[in-house]
Amino acid sequence: MMLSSRIGTSALSGLMTIVAGMLTLCLPVLLFFSRAGADVAVSVVAVLFVLRSVLLGSWDWTRAGWFRLALLFWAVMVLSSDLAGPRASLIQAVLSLRFFLFCAATATWAFRASGPRRVFGAVCSVLALWVVLQSWIQFLTGHNLSGFPRWNDGALTGPFYKPRAGNAFLMVFFPGVMPPVLALLRQRRVALQAAGVLVLFVCVATMILIGQRMPTLLLLTGLGLTALLVRRLRWPVLGALGVAAAVLAALPVLSPPTYAKLVLKFTQQISHFTQSAYGQLYIRAAVMISDHPLIGLGFDGFRNFCNAPAYARGLPSLGLPFIPDGENCNIHPHNYYFQAGVSAGLTGLALFVGMILAWGRTMVRALEPSERPMQAMLMVACVVVLWPLASTSALFSLPPAGWIFLLAGAALAASGERQ
Repeated sequence: MMLSSRIGTSALSGLMTIVAGMLTLCLPVLLFFSRAGADVAVSVVAVLFVLRSVLLGSWDWTRAGWFRLALLFWAVMVLSSDLAGPRASLIQAVLSLRFFLFCAATATWAFRASGPRRVFGAVCSVLALWVVLQSWIQFLTGHNLSGFPRWNDGALTGPFYKPRAGNAFLMVFFPGVMPPVLALLRQRRVALQAAGVLVLFVCVATMILIGQRMPTLLLLTGLGLTALLVRRLRWPVLGALGVAAAVLAALPVLSPPTYAKLVLKFTQQISHFTQSAYGQLYIRAAVMISDHPLIGLGFDGFRNFCNAPAYARGLPSLGLPFIPDGENCNIHPHNYYFQAGVSAGLTGLALFVGMILAWGRTMVRALEPSERPMQAMLMVACVVVLWPLASTSALFSLPPAGWIFLLAGAALAASGERQ
C-alpha cells in the first residue's frame, strides 16, 4: 500500500511538472498574443507549484531570501489595501501573490533543468524573428501580414494591431537574439562572425524603425551592459550604435512621423520633463507617497485616489511643480518603483527593491558570460526590464508582470540558485 501510494504521488508530481513546464514555455507566446491566456498560465503554474509542495512536503523554496522579501512586500500591500479600500483593491492585492509564486516555480521547478531553458530561448528567438519580419514587411509595404497599417504616429506595429512591437521585441531580444549572436561571434569562420554582427545590426535598425522611445533606449542600454560583460561584443556594439545613429539621421526621409516622435518629441519631453505628462504623473505619485509614507494607499491606490484634491500639488522644496491643466492622473504612475511606493509606502518600496537586489546578487554571483551566455543575457534582460529610470506599464498587470517574473525566474534557474 505504501509503495503504491509513493508511485501514485510520483506520477501525479510528474504530471504536474509536465503541465507546468509546457505552460511556462508557452507563456512568451501568450504574452505576445493573449493577455487572458497568459494570466491563466501564470495562475495555473502557481497553483500547481503549491499543490506539488503540499504533495511532496517540499517547502525549501520558501527559505530563499528574495521570496521572503517578496512575501513581506505582498503582506504590506494587502494590509494597505484593506485599510485604504475599496474591496476590489484588496482582492487584487491578495491575488498578486500568484506572480511571486510563479517566479519561485520557474526558478526552482519548471526551468530548473537546462533543457526547458534552451527551449525557452528558442521560443524567444522565433518570436523575435517574427517581430523583425512583420516590422520590415509593414515598413516596406505599409501593412503587416494581418493587413494592419502602421500606427497614426508612424510607429510600426509589427505583428500586432496596436504599437506594442517595441516592448515585445525588447522582452525577447536578450534571451532570444543575443545568445545566438554571441555563439556566432565565437566561431572561427569570418563568415559566421559577420552573420552575428549582421543579425545585431538588423535588430537594432528594426527597433529604431519601430519608433517607440523607451524600448529603444532600454535596448541600447542593455547592449551597453552586454558590451561591458563580453569583451568580444564591444566592437559590434559600437557598430550597432553607429547603425542606430545612421537610421535616426535618415528618419526624416524614411519616416518623418517616427522622427518627430522618436527625436523631436523625446527631446522636448526631456528638456521640460517636470512639465511633461510623465513628469506630472511622477510628481503626483511622489506627493501621494510623501503623504502616506509608511504603507501607502494599497493596490490600485494611484488609480483610486489620484484625483483627490489633497494630492493636487507639487513639491516645491524639491523643485517639482504642479501644473493644474497637466496630465496628472492615470490608472498607474507609469513606473514600477513609484507604483510600489504608492501601493505599499516606503516600507513596501524598500522590500520591493530588496527583492530585486536579492535577485541581482544571485545572478551576479553566477555570472560567467563566456561559459554561460544565456544566464548572462537573462540577467541583462532583468536589468533592462527593471531599470528604474523608465516609463512602464502597471507592475501587476499582464503582459508586464508576466515578463518580469518569467525572466527573473529563468535567470535565477540559470544561475543555479540553491534554496
